[in-house]
Amino acid sequence: MSELTFEQMLDESFKTIRTGEIVSGEVIDVKPDYIILNIGYKSDGILTKNEYTNDMSIDLTEKVKVGDNLDVKVLKVNDGEGQVSLTYKRLVADKGSKVLEDAFNNKTVVKGVVSQTPNNKGVIVVVDDVRVFIPAGLLSDSYEKDLSKFMDKEIEFYMQEYDPKQRRYIGNRKELVVAQKEKALEEVLSKIKVGDVVEGTVKNVTDFGAFIDLGGVDGLLHIKEMSWGRIESAKKLYKAGDKIKVLIKEITGTRISLSTKFEDENPWKDLAERFPVGSVVTGKVARMTDFGAFIQLEGGIDALLHVSQISKNHVEKPSDVLKIGDEVTAEVTEVNEENNRISLSVRAMLQPKKDKEDADDNSDYASVDVEAVAAAEASEEA
Repeated sequence: MSELTFEQMLDESFKTIRTGEIVSGEVIDVKPDYIILNIGYKSDGILTKNEYTNDMSIDLTEKVKVGDNLDVKVLKVNDGEGQVSLTYKRLVADKGSKVLEDAFNNKTVVKGVVSQTPNNKGVIVVVDDVRVFIPAGLLSDSYEKDLSKFMDKEIEFYMQEYDPKQRRYIGNRKELVVAQKEKALEEVLSKIKVGDVVEGTVKNVTDFGAFIDLGGVDGLLHIKEMSWGRIESAKKLYKAGDKIKVLIKEITGTRISLSTKFEDENPWKDLAERFPVGSVVTGKVARMTDFGAFIQLEGGIDALLHVSQISKNHVEKPSDVLKIGDEVTAEVTEVNEENNRISLSVRAMLQPKKDKEDADDNSDYASVDVEAVAAAEASEEA
């Protein structure tokens, strides 16, 4: 048997590697664009930046240092220059693909960082170097207009589609959000009941009210339930992030209606005692409609001075004789505690007692149609 040459013995002292094999190597040199690794083979391995990451803006010297150990995959045993060509990102992607496959098959939650929002049609989430697309319609249980708020944030989702051959990876965050909200709702509903007073955080304010976070579940504080008085704009009263105490007014299925109209603060309480019929009161014109003027008597209490009761003479429109802020003295002609309404009349106050008695039986003496006023007010607010 012939003796082995020195080169042959040296070659046999190194392990054998094959394309596609996963090997471990020690970093022996790092440059901004490539890494040299000792992989226990007769030639060193070279790992270019392009095979380390998809982010070409990084400097490899800031990510890796001499002495670090990396698991890599062999791309070519000989790259034409006597070195072994390696890849790190494809190995990571293989692991990521396996993570996504398991998540798809087992319906488990996946986490990833949002890296892009292409044309605001969805977001790209990177999971171990695998790009998963989540369409805008599958991002949340409600429409998300501005997707930029998700950029660079880690989010959780389920896998909707998994097709590695077509490199088609589709995520679904909406399903997870719905499930989480249902669970949170069950927990909240187990702790609260109608009549409870709880603390919440203003999440969003709209023209018709505010949505209050009660601990993972939103309740609606309608503008009509914000005050015993009239509120022109909910946005002038609350802003996102405000902490407020609210009353659980109604629970209907998954809908929670709230109120900040606490009974002990009700300005309409004992109304008939404080403003008895026949008494004379003074207030300021708070607002006007075609059918009359609302006179503020106290904070939260507006009384109606119907257009027919403004003067002894005929008045076409309240704005013909009154303006916002005018002080008005009138007689209380009706108190409706059930509907929190007070009716006033300047005309009645100016009439002699005998004339008023005659007017009670006179069809020309206009009375206020409470239901019509209520309907008109509702139409005005809408």
